[in-house]
Amino acid sequence: MTFNEANAVRDYVRDLVRSGGVQFVSGGALPRATSDVLLEAQVREALIRLNPEIEADPRLADEVIYQLRTIILSARQTPNPVVANEEFAKWLTGQKTMPFGPGGAHTTVRLVDFDNGADPSANHWIISTEVTYAVGRVERRFDLVLWCNGFPLVVGEAKSPVRPAYSWIDAAVQINEDYERNVPAFFVPNVLSFATEGKDFRYGSVGMPVALWGPWREEADGHAPVPFGLAVVEEAVTGVLAPGAVLDFLRFFTLFATDKKHRKIKIIARFQQFQATHLIVERVLHSRVKQGLIWHFQGSGKSLLMVFTAQKLRATAGLTNPTVIIVVDRIDLDAQITATFNASDVPNLVSTDSRRELQELLAAGSRKVIITTVHKFGEAPGVLDTRSNIILMVDEAHRSQEGDYGRKMREALPNAFLFGLTGTPINKRDRNTFMWFGSEEDEGGYLSRYSFQDSIRDGATLPLHFEPRLSEIHLDAAAIDAAFEELADRYNLTEGDRTTLTKNAASLEALIKAPERVRKIASDIAEHFTAKVEPQGFKAQVVVYDKPTCVAYKAELDRLLGLEVSTVVMSRGPRDPQEWKEKYTPDRDELERITARFNDPADPLKIIIVTAKLLTGFDAPILYAQYVDKPLREHNLLQAITRTNRVHPPTKTHGLIVDYLGIFDDVAKAFAFDDRSVQQVISNIGVLRAQLAPALAAALAFFPGVDRTVGGWAGLTVAQAALASDEAKDAFGEAYSVVAQLWETLSPDPMLREHEADYRWLTDVYESVRPVDVAGRLVWHTLGAKTLALINEHVTVEVPRTDLETIVLDAQVIEDLMTGRKKDADPAEVEKWITARIAKHIGNPAFVELGQRLNALREKYAHAQQASLEFLKELFELARDTVAAEKAAAEIPREERGRAALTELFESLRGDETPIIVENVVNEVDEVVRAVRFDGWQNTRDGDRLVQRELRKTLYIKFKIHDNDAFERALGYIREYY
Repeated sequence: MTFNEANAVRDYVRDLVRSGGVQFVSGGALPRATSDVLLEAQVREALIRLNPEIEADPRLADEVIYQLRTIILSARQTPNPVVANEEFAKWLTGQKTMPFGPGGAHTTVRLVDFDNGADPSANHWIISTEVTYAVGRVERRFDLVLWCNGFPLVVGEAKSPVRPAYSWIDAAVQINEDYERNVPAFFVPNVLSFATEGKDFRYGSVGMPVALWGPWREEADGHAPVPFGLAVVEEAVTGVLAPGAVLDFLRFFTLFATDKKHRKIKIIARFQQFQATHLIVERVLHSRVKQGLIWHFQGSGKSLLMVFTAQKLRATAGLTNPTVIIVVDRIDLDAQITATFNASDVPNLVSTDSRRELQELLAAGSRKVIITTVHKFGEAPGVLDTRSNIILMVDEAHRSQEGDYGRKMREALPNAFLFGLTGTPINKRDRNTFMWFGSEEDEGGYLSRYSFQDSIRDGATLPLHFEPRLSEIHLDAAAIDAAFEELADRYNLTEGDRTTLTKNAASLEALIKAPERVRKIASDIAEHFTAKVEPQGFKAQVVVYDKPTCVAYKAELDRLLGLEVSTVVMSRGPRDPQEWKEKYTPDRDELERITARFNDPADPLKIIIVTAKLLTGFDAPILYAQYVDKPLREHNLLQAITRTNRVHPPTKTHGLIVDYLGIFDDVAKAFAFDDRSVQQVISNIGVLRAQLAPALAAALAFFPGVDRTVGGWAGLTVAQAALASDEAKDAFGEAYSVVAQLWETLSPDPMLREHEADYRWLTDVYESVRPVDVAGRLVWHTLGAKTLALINEHVTVEVPRTDLETIVLDAQVIEDLMTGRKKDADPAEVEKWITARIAKHIGNPAFVELGQRLNALREKYAHAQQASLEFLKELFELARDTVAAEKAAAEIPREERGRAALTELFESLRGDETPIIVENVVNEVDEVVRAVRFDGWQNTRDGDRLVQRELRKTLYIKFKIHDNDAFERALGYIREYY
């Protein structure tokens, strides 16, 4: 018996889903044509069953189905199916109405029974295998599709569990880069997609990059063995694909937002957010325990967790329309949380601007989602609301929430539920997060826990690496304290004298802020940033002692790197100089602009200098290096350094902390309450350097006696002979993987130079023996950009030929070739001619499709005679279509092509925040440019400046499109086509 993706993985998932009460119907037996997205008979039946108005007049069902078809068809006109997916989700979740009531009154249209969602019999569920969907000549077959009431809510792809070259990544890439792009209409009703090879299981949403697809794990009881193989798949399928879970994802655990480039994106909850939300809701429903502590490591999505929880709490019938209050302890956190909730379009949301507004809302028994800061409880006049269906979710549950403000908050809402969410709980003296938020019923004091190790294992966050710098000016605080004590004893100083001197002459502050030291460290930061951070396309944060030191570092970095590279962000104080207030203390809107610039890879702002602001509530995936020159303790330290741990695919592998004060030991102390998992998360760069040479030696040990100076086939044959067995290849692959990961982490450390020859040799040998299935995608995801760059440095690339016009293929020549009248054509030359023609029209969709056809043709005949009759015939057909496409392209006036390019550009910008009428924008730009241009204007400075000025006025002033990238792209099209 053999094992393959069908019998060992696909059918296993199918049977697991069937065991939950879901009906199985094979793809070929479904009541649909291959061009249908919906099972319309089942959709119609659900509409009649769930809507009394439609039940009374079943013809109304056709009106709804017509609306749904229109949305599905719209996906074929846009490269981003998320837009149509969001609109369709509104129908699925009962947010749409039709005039079906008495007198044409609008009534809600129900497509799904959510009230009994966990019961498979409440809706018509089907699991299908091998579902074919075809649009024109494009056809795709999906391994698994889960249908609810005729809607394909889940698509799954399986790979073989016994082929080492395949993984879930290949399955996910197939969905993300092939299915969604080539048959987007099928993904309009999609809730989620999943990928598995029988060893791991990952799920994601439409448009989500594969690097962000998440696993599903159930919390272990501490005694059960860790699942592996198909047990992992069983756990995930049971958790993700159960009917109730799929509908929960659809209704509560999916968000739509717009990214910085004005593209619509879809976010789906990770398992820790899904599970924590259900734990909170369950606790509130039972009403016995009134609090709980949720510890999810920094960067793993606590803000989104609060959004998901608020949505589910507000919709849970047993809670009778509760009030949900999100409490933060800093203004910047307030801004971050409010922005997250607003972007998610949570209904009945209000962000309080004053103590009075908060008190009025509570006194009136407001049933909303309220976002506030803990400080607004400071002047609360005793009890504000005694209701028991008030749920407080306290972000960063420590610091001020455990002091007077926290006490006032509890007094104001004595019967409220209190849930603390934190990434850095502490358990020392009077600041005891566990005491104030945890419950004795919860093991370890946590209602939900998602640790450092968990978040890194799942790819939710990245590891942190420390790099100590400038040991010659390292400040040993303990030695300074000891020396001061000796001085004080020698002169018999009183306690008062000691305190005064400590605050002045002998303080750590005085040494840290010394001008000479600031100059040295600023110079080191500039050198380090230029060599190790900027070349990778990442950015940095400098954390310094206080506000005057921020300004001092800014002056030094300006001198070294230029004015535009860095800025200071700090809070405003009444005694601050006016210059600081004008330059470095931004209000909320200006801060938002600064952080947006920082997150833009193309913006010259690359370094932000801070002392307190932006050490919490600052989410910047592009932030890679943090230069720490400030003594930080406990949660402040952990909050700060975890700014760098956000995922930034595909090249960011870790966050780097450059340590100028020896804070690594303090980090270990700050994590002391945990079970040492921090030791597996935070690694010292020095330790990694020490690991590289032994790892290289272990990999080279597979080649005893092999002369690595011998090149060519002679050297490679000997190297490969040392790996003759599959066991040897696998063992070498594992050893090489360790080397590659260390190399990626340390690069571009200068110490790598001495090992470069060995690493390059090992990489070449590894490349020569690794499996080549699936176009090497798995290896691409594993190796990383820096290793690939190193390989590319030592690969000779042939210059593209310039003599590909040696044969001319026109309509007559092609006809002669097709009919056999012309016998002397070289297939290789025909193929090169087609390639050259296609390359001249990069970006034209017609030629993109021709290029895809050429690649498919090459793959089809890769192992056959290239001169075979069938190959020649298909090649000539492609050549004929290429000539036709060139003729069609030539018939379109240049300026019409310009209008088409501008239309596509502004269509991509249109969204909720910029509801532009694209046709009006394009017409206005076209008219303005035609009015001011003249022959050869692109080659004159005045002409180019005139067109830029008029374009800027049109976009920025008339249509309020403040997007520099859009301006530059539009200008490029105008220069090309006008």
